[in-house]
Amino acid sequence: MADGNPVLSGVHGKHFTGNNLLILDLSIDLEAAMNWKGALFGTEFLQFNGQATNRDAGVAQGFNSITGDPPLNRSELYQLWLRQEFLDKKVSIRIGKTVPIYHFNNVSKPVPTDNPMVFIPSVSGLIFAPLFVNTTLLGAIGGYYNSVYGITLTIAPTKEAYINAGIFDGNLARGVQTGIKVGPHFDGYYFSIAEVGYGWGGGKPGIAAIGGWYQSGHLHIGSVSQHGMGGIYAFGSQALWIQDSDKTNKGNLSGFWQFGWSNSKTLPMDLFFGAGLTAFAVIQSRPYDSLGMGVSWSRLNKNLFPRASELMFQGYYQMQLRSWLYFQPVLSYIPNPGEHPHQPNVCVVTARMMMLF
Repeated sequence: MADGNPVLSGVHGKHFTGNNLLILDLSIDLEAAMNWKGALFGTEFLQFNGQATNRDAGVAQGFNSITGDPPLNRSELYQLWLRQEFLDKKVSIRIGKTVPIYHFNNVSKPVPTDNPMVFIPSVSGLIFAPLFVNTTLLGAIGGYYNSVYGITLTIAPTKEAYINAGIFDGNLARGVQTGIKVGPHFDGYYFSIAEVGYGWGGGKPGIAAIGGWYQSGHLHIGSVSQHGMGGIYAFGSQALWIQDSDKTNKGNLSGFWQFGWSNSKTLPMDLFFGAGLTAFAVIQSRPYDSLGMGVSWSRLNKNLFPRASELMFQGYYQMQLRSWLYFQPVLSYIPNPGEHPHQPNVCVVTARMMMLF
C-alpha cells in the first residue's frame, strides 16, 4: 500500500507527505499440516516508511490511518499467534502477539462467526483512523502498528452471536511503542476488554455490538495523572438497500455507526460519534468498485489540545484496476483541526494504491 497526501488548504506543516506499507503474512492450518485438530498458526511481518501526515495537517483524529506515532520508519514482527478451537468451533483461544482492533470494536470487520447470511462484504473503504479504532481507545488498545502480546477468548454459542474477551500488555497507554518491542512486558500495566455482538440475516443483514474496557496502572500526561481508566463503546452496521443479491453486490447500500466514551484524563479523546454510508457498483459495468462517505466527531482532551472538539468529513471512490490492484482517491475536510487552533479548516486529498498478492 502506498499513498500521497497533498494539503489543499490549512497547511500546518508540509504541503505534501507520502507513506508506504508492506505486510507479509503466513498462516498454517495445523490440522491439515500435522493433524493438530482445530489449531491455526499465524505470523506477520510489517515494514512501514512514512511521514507525519496527520500531524502536518494538524488533525488530531487522523484522516489517514496508515501512519501513526513515531518512529515512522519501522520493521517489526507484527503478529505471532496460535489459535485453538474447542467444542465444535463454538469456543476459540488466540494467544501470542496480536492486533486487538481486528477482534474488538471493529465496525469494518465485525462478525467473527461462520454464518454466511450475517455478512456485509465491505462495510466501508474509508481511510480515516476512527473507522478502525474508536478514538476513545486511541493510545490504549493495541492495534496498527503497535501490536501487543495477550490472549483473546471467543465464544460463539450460535452462528449469529458471539462474546469476545481479552487481556493484553497495557504498556501502550504509557507511551511504549509495543509493536517494535521484543517480548511481552507484563509489569502492572494491563489492558482488558470484552464485547458482545449479534448479527442478523434476512434481506438486509447487519450486526450490533457493545463492549467495555479497563486499563490498569499509573497513567499520566504532563501534570495530570490517574490510577486506571475505562470506557464503553458500541457499533453497528446494516445493509440498507440491496438491488441484486448476487456476489457482485450490484446496487448494494450499507451504513454503519459508532459510539465511545471513557473516563480517561490522559488519552487524547474521551467522547466519540461516527457514521458512514457505502454504495457498491454505482457504475454497473464496474461491480467491484465502491463509493462512500463518513463523519467522525471527538471531544478532545483539554490538557493536550487547544480546541474542545474536532469534526471530520471524508469521502472516497475505490476502483478495482485489476483483480489484485486498487486505486482510491479520498477527500478529507476538517473544519476545526484539533492541533491547529488558528486554522479555520483543513482540506486534504489522498491518492492511495493497494496491491494484493
